[in-house]
Amino acid sequence: MEVSITDAWKKVVDNLTLSVGQGAVNLWFTGVKPVSLNESVFLISVPTKFYSDWIEKNQQFNIEQNLKEIYSKDIKLEYKIEKDISDEMTKVPTIPIHNDTPVPSIIKDQLNPKLTFDRFIVGNSNRFASGCAEAVTKNPGKQFNPLFIYGGVGLGKTHLMHAIGNELKKNFPNFRILYVTCEKFVSDFIEAIRFPDKMPAFKNKYRNLDCLLIDDIQFLTKNAGRSQEEFFNIFNTLKDSGKQIVIASDRPQDKLEVEERLVSRFKWGNTVDIQKPDLETRIAILKKKAEEEGFSVPEDVILFIASQIKSNIRELEGTLLRVTSFIKFTNTPFTLDAVKTILKDIVVPEENVQITIDKIQKVVAEEYHLTVKDLKVKKRTNQLAMPRQIAMYLARSLTDMSTTAIGDTFGGRDHTTVMHAYNKIAKKVKDDAWFAAEINKIIKLIKEDN
Repeated sequence: MEVSITDAWKKVVDNLTLSVGQGAVNLWFTGVKPVSLNESVFLISVPTKFYSDWIEKNQQFNIEQNLKEIYSKDIKLEYKIEKDISDEMTKVPTIPIHNDTPVPSIIKDQLNPKLTFDRFIVGNSNRFASGCAEAVTKNPGKQFNPLFIYGGVGLGKTHLMHAIGNELKKNFPNFRILYVTCEKFVSDFIEAIRFPDKMPAFKNKYRNLDCLLIDDIQFLTKNAGRSQEEFFNIFNTLKDSGKQIVIASDRPQDKLEVEERLVSRFKWGNTVDIQKPDLETRIAILKKKAEEEGFSVPEDVILFIASQIKSNIRELEGTLLRVTSFIKFTNTPFTLDAVKTILKDIVVPEENVQITIDKIQKVVAEEYHLTVKDLKVKKRTNQLAMPRQIAMYLARSLTDMSTTAIGDTFGGRDHTTVMHAYNKIAKKVKDDAWFAAEINKIIKLIKEDN
């Protein structure tokens, strides 16, 4: 009597446990199920393509050899990948792209061309949000309008916003698209109020769009009155004209401190949230980052970092860059033991650590023989600039605070200053192993200072 596919697969997994260990089996095979055996093809179901790619690369030969022993014939392993959310979207005919002469634009779209859907890692924590975002680019203004995306800082909301804008530019070359932070919107509006001759240009910029992507809408809570009134009017103008609106926030609509009529409108379309990435997604993010940076990182190192850094993608990627930088510039063998030594001072169970902006500023100031007040003053001397940028980098890497909120804690600096500091320090960490070690030491002090 032929062995059932369930019994056969159990035997395969048991054999794999002996060869690769229980941890690897729990990670890669818990969600895998046998589907059918059709002549010489053994079909298994995997949660995502990421699973099938890993199994095919690392264990397919071993699995097929096990199946061959069980069934006494050559067996080919094939995969059934669970349906992605984008396949389940309501089918709406794609709007045709007209071949008219491109419309001159008086605005810069502010999109980062590197932030695309291809570079966005999809996992269980963000699958629905990603699927809805892609659906928007096929039928702007027709499906999910507005699209409201919320989730903690560092989880990918801004990436999705830019990906939507970049995909729309590709699909609809004539579209007028604008990505803007809420802080920039409020700043533009205040400027238009101060100088009334600029108001027509402001209204033309925001009301004559095919797609408005507005990030950090929670910032509007600090600017009641005319700013909310103006955004309400812009929202209505675009929505009534069938133009696409995408809004990102660090909290759901009901938690925003805006007028009830705005909350109501934010709920008109579709609301999606992004959760903290699960282990599978964190592994995929690290693999993608390593590939982009040209690093060859051992699988056990990827798994170790992913299992230690759980809540913040920026800290996850930053940890990888610090490790690879140290390995590269010190010619240290790239082994798991080496990485554990490199990270031993900063890898601490998350539940035991409470990291605040005050703690970061205090530790950085002490490390550079300054006061916390020095980090907040408007002076730009070299003695103050680097420590201040390091503190901003660590605040963005280690906390869930937005760049706007971080800027407020450094003497009222705007979010662009924080982003500049973060990018500058991140590059220095990547290029300078000794500087990376200095950052690791500061992180250790921050986590110890409880």
